[in-house]
Amino acid sequence: MSIESTNPATGAVVDTFEETSTDELEDRLERASDTFEEWRETPVERRQRLLSNAAEILRENADEYAELMAREMGKPIGQARDEVAKCAWVCDYYAEHAAAFLADETLAGEPDAKTVVAYQPLGPILAIMPWNFPFWQVFRFAAPNLAAGNVGLLKHASNVPGCASAIQDVFEQAGFPEGAFTTLLIGSDEIDAVIADDRVRGVTLTGSDGAGRAVAETAGSELKQSVLELGGSDPFVVLEDAPMDEAVETAVQARLLNSGQSCIAAKRFIVVDDVYDEFVDRFADELDEQVVGDPMDEDTDVGPQAREDLLDELHGQVEETLEAGGECRLGGEPMDRDGAFYPPTVLTDVPDDAPADREELFGPVASVFRVPDEEAAVEKANDTRFGLGASVWTADLERGERVARRFESGLAFVNELVKSDPRLPFGGVKDSGYGRELARDGIREFVNAKTIWVQHDAGEESDPVE
Repeated sequence: MSIESTNPATGAVVDTFEETSTDELEDRLERASDTFEEWRETPVERRQRLLSNAAEILRENADEYAELMAREMGKPIGQARDEVAKCAWVCDYYAEHAAAFLADETLAGEPDAKTVVAYQPLGPILAIMPWNFPFWQVFRFAAPNLAAGNVGLLKHASNVPGCASAIQDVFEQAGFPEGAFTTLLIGSDEIDAVIADDRVRGVTLTGSDGAGRAVAETAGSELKQSVLELGGSDPFVVLEDAPMDEAVETAVQARLLNSGQSCIAAKRFIVVDDVYDEFVDRFADELDEQVVGDPMDEDTDVGPQAREDLLDELHGQVEETLEAGGECRLGGEPMDRDGAFYPPTVLTDVPDDAPADREELFGPVASVFRVPDEEAAVEKANDTRFGLGASVWTADLERGERVARRFESGLAFVNELVKSDPRLPFGGVKDSGYGRELARDGIREFVNAKTIWVQHDAGEESDPVE
């Protein structure tokens, strides 16, 4: 069976790919398992050099990969180039730091014994990745895990098969052995069987909390390590002493990055009463000036939604919120043009339990809430089942840090938008998932932290203590 990738801006077919057959799937799993036995023994310094090669290939072909993203899922071309550059950065980061992160750690023990913790790879790891950052989400998994000595199996979103194939090609060009990183063009109904396969030793997913629960259930039943980076409904808190120019400018960027299709996008704007009217007026005006259009156009700020059904789902959430009593300050209707285009939209007076209050709105729709003071702002920020990122805006940095520590989130920023950085752990709490990606924490998620005790002097045996 073939898979078509479709340009969401035009509806035109971008390319056609053949699904991975049952026999091919078996061959790729077996090859991954065989390759792991070789790759795990490859010195970490060589793994690092190959990651450096991958970074260079990404930079050399940045325009090609950016255009592929723009065609397959509608990412504005400038943002797509930035995504490729970030993928190269994460490869460079682990090319520099992997050896130190994986080095044996000597811990306190008996004076006549050597006691260390060694970090050893687990085996083939399945990555189930989304379409919204089709290169970055994969590379932030692949770079640390390949450096750690694991091999990767990629089940990418069905609407970006070209990106999936291109990523495998990057690693092959970089000199990684065949089977070190393999794309599986399979359906979602085949995922459970792959997770359960004895050759697969762990699974990571970036996606919805519903998909995360299903993957966690299967992985748990097989006693396999899992990492889940799920949805978010990140609060953007504006206090009365916020630097308003910077807050408004960043709020627009934080809501519209990737045409609003980002787990860590600011989605709920919580503003204290003293500055509420000013913020809403300026925020809506700035959003209204953003250019919605062809993602291949350098002047475009907001491209299409990645698929028509996603646009329909988003608009349904907006309509249900308005029917419940919310007000629409800007936008609120699909654009009258070809393609899956939805305009920047501002919803105010959002009722409790309306979709714009309780659900993740995965598109360029901002929900604005009025609160009396800081305490109410924190309470509203935490009044969600999600816990991925959060930000607060204030002229008092000590106050900002105090508020940031009170957010129930995996990431908290003061006077900055929520973002991922290879140097810092990334992940959420509550229904936003568990485990961490990036930094030292990310490279150690899928390794065996093995305690090794070497007794120097036989001496008298002591009773073992568990």
